[in-house]
Amino acid sequence: MRSSSMPESTSTSAAARKPLSEVLPPLVLGTATFNNQYNPDAHALPTNAIIHKAIQAGVRAFDTSPYYGPSEVLLGKALQSQTFVPRSEYIIQTKCGRIAAQEFDYSPASIRKSIQRSLQRLRTDYLDVVFCHDVEFVSPEEVLSAVKTLRELRNQGVIRYVGISGYPVHVLATLAQQIKDTSGEPVDIIMSYGHYTLQNTALYSKALHKIVEVGVECILNASPLGMGLLRSQGVPTGSMGDWHPAPDGLRSRCLEASKVVEEYGERKQKLEHLALRFSIEGWMKDGAVAGTKVKPLVVSSDSGASLRAVNVSGPKLGINVAGVSSTHELDELMALWRDIVKAREREFLYQKVIDTFDGEWKDYSWASPGEGFVNRHKPEQSDDALVKSWL
Repeated sequence: MRSSSMPESTSTSAAARKPLSEVLPPLVLGTATFNNQYNPDAHALPTNAIIHKAIQAGVRAFDTSPYYGPSEVLLGKALQSQTFVPRSEYIIQTKCGRIAAQEFDYSPASIRKSIQRSLQRLRTDYLDVVFCHDVEFVSPEEVLSAVKTLRELRNQGVIRYVGISGYPVHVLATLAQQIKDTSGEPVDIIMSYGHYTLQNTALYSKALHKIVEVGVECILNASPLGMGLLRSQGVPTGSMGDWHPAPDGLRSRCLEASKVVEEYGERKQKLEHLALRFSIEGWMKDGAVAGTKVKPLVVSSDSGASLRAVNVSGPKLGINVAGVSSTHELDELMALWRDIVKAREREFLYQKVIDTFDGEWKDYSWASPGEGFVNRHKPEQSDDALVKSWL
């Protein structure tokens, strides 16, 4: 683990880094659920088992934040205790700037202190991605200052990529433009949450292409269930009570949506299952323009627990962030993920086979009737006689 003093410089300079789209995998496991907002007691969750099982299932990226209560500590312990892959083979994302529900501090001193604390909690020498957390709550000047500080830490090798996260997509798009205009360099990554769901697709319709035009490498779609809104049992309530910001009218519509799924969906299907598939599968395609080239890892069905990198259609995949609170939920998420990935693998194979016919054999049809065909029908043989010959 890194000592309390940060290095002055390392070889991990901005110029030496790979593009983030060649590093970040298409599925990130979120750990906001390792928090008392979503659960009565985060420390009672089987976090080690969840993280270990996720790694065995092919997950290679994890998202957290100091704002998520004990999440960083729990994730750090789980990652340190696993022996399946070395630190260099997985991504850690965390955040800075948000301290509590009503407290933010984007000052350089606070950002540096937050990063140092995250390194200690996560038991790592470096952080792969750091976001300015929930940027809509502070001024643009504060965000610009925090990004500058994070880039200084990036140039020292403490972190590798710098991003911003938040809820209103128009704020994310506007800030992305301001950061580029002011510094001459776009942020590497933006994370939006709750805006590519069955209820709200504004990330795609109102912000995606604006952010891409600025030069942001990756755009992450987080919270496919709208922070638990799109669930048959309603919003999650932990020991902190009902904290979800959705108004009563929207909550009622979600309950109506749940009944629609029960009436028209497959047997035992729930709203959350449908919503999760819609978000992950949809963003994998719609978000590909700001996605990743990294191939997804899935458990090979014909060789037990071994993993394989899957060839999928398209040069990139949109990147999703999804969280779980139990190993059962993780199993459901990974089963859905494998199903989605295999569908894209079939598309890839379809196209590969189709490409083999390019040239003279593409859309080729043989002659019918063929050359030299002669109708050999004998008029003198009646239809009745022909039928009798068959019998």
